Amino acid sequence: MIIALTNDDGIQAPGLRAMYNALINAGHTVHCVAPVSEQSAVGHAVTLSMPLRVKEFHENGFRGTGVYGTPVDCVKLGLRSLIEDKIDLIISGINAGANVGPDILYSGTVSAATEGASTGYPSMAVSFDNFRPDDLSEQAKFAVEIAENLPWDALPKRCVVNLNFPNLPMDKVKGLRVCPQTSATWKDWYVHKTDPRGGSYWWLDGKIPPEDVAMGTDRDLLSEGYVTLTPLKFDFTDEQTMSALSVLNMDQ
Repeated sequence: MIIALTNDDGIQAPGLRAMYNALINAGHTVHCVAPVSEQSAVGHAVTLSMPLRVKEFHENGFRGTGVYGTPVDCVKLGLRSLIEDKIDLIISGINAGANVGPDILYSGTVSAATEGASTGYPSMAVSFDNFRPDDLSEQAKFAVEIAENLPWDALPKRCVVNLNFPNLPMDKVKGLRVCPQTSATWKDWYVHKTDPRGGSYWWLDGKIPPEDVAMGTDRDLLSEGYVTLTPLKFDFTDEQTMSALSVLNMDQ
């Protein structure tokens, strides 16, 4: 396959490099277009007020294009201007930190895959449940096997496959589960501190309360040691509420 690879942790992130190597070792052609610097939690942001600039990275068997922009910028620019081949699949990741439940609204990793899916490409987001990953080569190899064997033609249009790995070595993983995302939300707080010059600053922290997580959802199964696979769609229309509001329809 011909793969477009991106992420939100930056083009030098270990998760992206692991995925690149696993794809190359499996015999695939890889076009990597990823942010030069970390772009975590930027969601579906698109750069409109300034031009996009790029930087080529050729090192230790890796070849890719770094973009001074967001993950969605990378997908847009890559598909429309930088990649000449016809792409078979878009992969975003491996992200440092899980993308489950409400995370998909913030995640640059998932948003990059969503951008690809919205323009008609099979797309997969891949994440690991640890913000400081070390060696992700085994997870990357497993993700490539999943990508090679998914029935892409049977999936609906604009579907994103969201794959998450638990914070475990692969030989300790219990298995793979296809599951829904959790409806639990983050409980956020800000830590208020003072910098060395006497100025105030606030640092966001938070967690998804375990007691709010339903059994069998992505966050629950990931914490139990399973790889989770959740198909995502991005039609936000609330059909039930539309029916309830239909009484408001009127003609002038």
